[in-house]
Amino acid sequence: MDNNLTPTQPQSVSQQIDFYKIFRVFLSRWYWVAGMVIIALVIAKIYLWYTPPIYQTSASLKLEDTNPAISTGGPAAMQNYNYTDKIQAESFVIRSNEVILNAVKNIDYKISYYIKGRIRTTETYPNVPFVIEIVKQDSVNFNRSLYQVEAVNEQSFSIKNALEDSKKTYRYGENITAGNMIFRIRDKIPPKSIYQFKFNTKEDFIGRAMGGLNIGEAARFTNVMSLSQTDGNPQFASDILNAIMKEYVLYDVIQRRRSAMQTVEFIDNQLGFINTETGKSGSNLANFKTQNKIVDLSSATTITVGKLSDLEKQKSELNLKAIGIKQLEEQINNNRNKIEIGIDLEGELSSNLGGLVSQINALLASREVKLSQFNPESQPVLAIDKQIAAVKSSIKNNIRLLREQNERTIRYIDNQIAGVNQNISTIPAKEQNFVKLQANFEVNNKVRSYLSEKKLEAEMNAAAIVPGASIVNPAYPSFYPISPNENKTYTTALMAGLASGIGLILLVRFLNPYIYDKEMVEGLTNTPIIGVIRKFPDYIDKDSRQALSIAKPKSVFAESVRSVRTNLSFLASHKQSKIICITSEISGEGKSFVTVNLAGTLALIEKKVILIAADLRKSKLHKIFGSDNSKGLSSILSNQATLEDVLVHDKVHQIDFIPSGPVPPNPSELLHTAAMRDLLTQLEPHYDYILIDTAPVGLVSDAIPLIRSSDVNLFVIRSGVSQQRAAAIPERLSREYGLSNLAIVLNAFGDDALYANYYTTDYARGGGNSTYYYSDYSGYSGSGYYDDENRKWWMFWKKK
Repeated sequence: MDNNLTPTQPQSVSQQIDFYKIFRVFLSRWYWVAGMVIIALVIAKIYLWYTPPIYQTSASLKLEDTNPAISTGGPAAMQNYNYTDKIQAESFVIRSNEVILNAVKNIDYKISYYIKGRIRTTETYPNVPFVIEIVKQDSVNFNRSLYQVEAVNEQSFSIKNALEDSKKTYRYGENITAGNMIFRIRDKIPPKSIYQFKFNTKEDFIGRAMGGLNIGEAARFTNVMSLSQTDGNPQFASDILNAIMKEYVLYDVIQRRRSAMQTVEFIDNQLGFINTETGKSGSNLANFKTQNKIVDLSSATTITVGKLSDLEKQKSELNLKAIGIKQLEEQINNNRNKIEIGIDLEGELSSNLGGLVSQINALLASREVKLSQFNPESQPVLAIDKQIAAVKSSIKNNIRLLREQNERTIRYIDNQIAGVNQNISTIPAKEQNFVKLQANFEVNNKVRSYLSEKKLEAEMNAAAIVPGASIVNPAYPSFYPISPNENKTYTTALMAGLASGIGLILLVRFLNPYIYDKEMVEGLTNTPIIGVIRKFPDYIDKDSRQALSIAKPKSVFAESVRSVRTNLSFLASHKQSKIICITSEISGEGKSFVTVNLAGTLALIEKKVILIAADLRKSKLHKIFGSDNSKGLSSILSNQATLEDVLVHDKVHQIDFIPSGPVPPNPSELLHTAAMRDLLTQLEPHYDYILIDTAPVGLVSDAIPLIRSSDVNLFVIRSGVSQQRAAAIPERLSREYGLSNLAIVLNAFGDDALYANYYTTDYARGGGNSTYYYSDYSGYSGSGYYDDENRKWWMFWKKK
């Protein structure tokens, strides 16, 4: 047999991306994309139904515009602290539990009311649908679970605790006992509505208030702080934010006045004692003068008494200054607290001390900011700690020097007082007692006057202190939710639906292991394709009897079979009788169907055709011809029958047929025998085409001797059934057995754009596997040449 198929050797194809094919891939399953979009929009709608809206309100505070004296940085560093670090440091104060708790006290927090809807439950704050009067309540331990109430009639209502299964009915105004509390509902509950309520403490709102509070700079290089509050209730968000700002301003004033008020408190304690002592000394002096009939003292004695009282006054002032020094020292030893000088400490040392105190306050604020960004053991925080330690050491040294200076001055005053007392002891005893009483009275009186002046001065200083922040813009409720954003949600759902639909198409294509079109075959193998047979237009019964006759000769299917027939005439064209072997990788790929159709089309052009069912294991060709399979090829090869005994003449289709016969125990060996070669030799003079339907080469090796003996070998690949590995089999057969007469037929092509390759080959330009002309007959609908063409909807108006 001649194995020369053609002198032209197959070449590798050149592939280029076809953007129109890519478009058709996604257009072919547009309903997948539409379905995913609809599903995504439905999910978005359900999400919007069940997700409670979140509202946001905004406000702003202006901090005092002062730059702390930071010796270690230039103007840029000072401005950076003033506009950034200070705002961040004060944000910690605003978020403190003390400020938040004081703010919660200013709103109606004790009872929360909710109205239960079909989809979600909504808080009614600030509206109170019905009044609940708390008769008795433990301040800490009481039931915080949710109660559900409904109106039963005009006189009663039902109530159910979240921890209980059963409802209880009460009359309006009747006491309800729940654990450690007693309450009653006075007002009538609105009918046809289900309400819920629960009791709260101030601490229950700390997490809610702090969780929605956001603080930052309103703009760069400004001392304005921007505050925002997010919450599910817009009115609560604005109320709690305004309360927080007011409490922060008040808290700031209290902190700034703390030192001055401590001084006033100390002076009040001292004044209480001095007033008592002054009253006693005055009474004693008056009684002594009356009893001893002393009207006045001499001028020298008067001077001595005045000097003594002045010294005592100075000593009292120094004692007060010592108290201020002690307060400052305690603040220094109390780490991480803001330091304030409460009592005026005059002198050069105290001036330096004021600068150091401002510097350490700036460093402490900067450390709070760093702690919000780094761990306490990190290098930036440790560097600030080192600076704080150095400044504290300087402050402690200044305090020590100031205290020593004050103690020296007190010792000097004590020595002066001792000298004056020694002078007083030289005068007569009666006058000496009078001097002591009068000196005691005047000292007490001067100390009282001095303390009163200092108290007034401290109170004036406290009153002069203004808040370190002022409210620029209060918060107002915004009833436009920031989340969920309906437009954004639907847009996201739309994009997600499109992405999911496109992703589904790509996933199906990616997971698809099957061959669908000629471009995929050309990309997987260099074996030439001699034709693409379209999918059969009608239903095929289990015996495939429709294949024997082409019911619609002008159909696309019939034309595709003719195309294969035409190319067959060019294969082994020098042979008068051609032996054509038809096989495939596995069963079910349509090799028998292709064989019968080729036989039928060849017979139509008056070619003498014989069809041999060489699949001795599982042949069904005899069912197509309606013949008996009791005798056949296996009978001839096993010398149990002659050719005349088994040959079937189909006079209707002008096809001769040799059935496979009974299944032998050794089918592969029978096909390897000389009897098979002799049979083919015997048939060649009598037929133009000998078509051999063989067993699948991917499952058994029965077809190998027939493939090696044939003039033409057709390998059938079925669109959507054959996997990609099938395309490599023809090349492997050619390489292993030295064949050059293998060609591929793509069967049952359905032009499914989803699985079409996104590239096109250079077949149209004469490259690649263009040795044979063939077409897949795609894209010719509406041409009028085919009976079964699919007309587009816009072409139905045309006349047939």
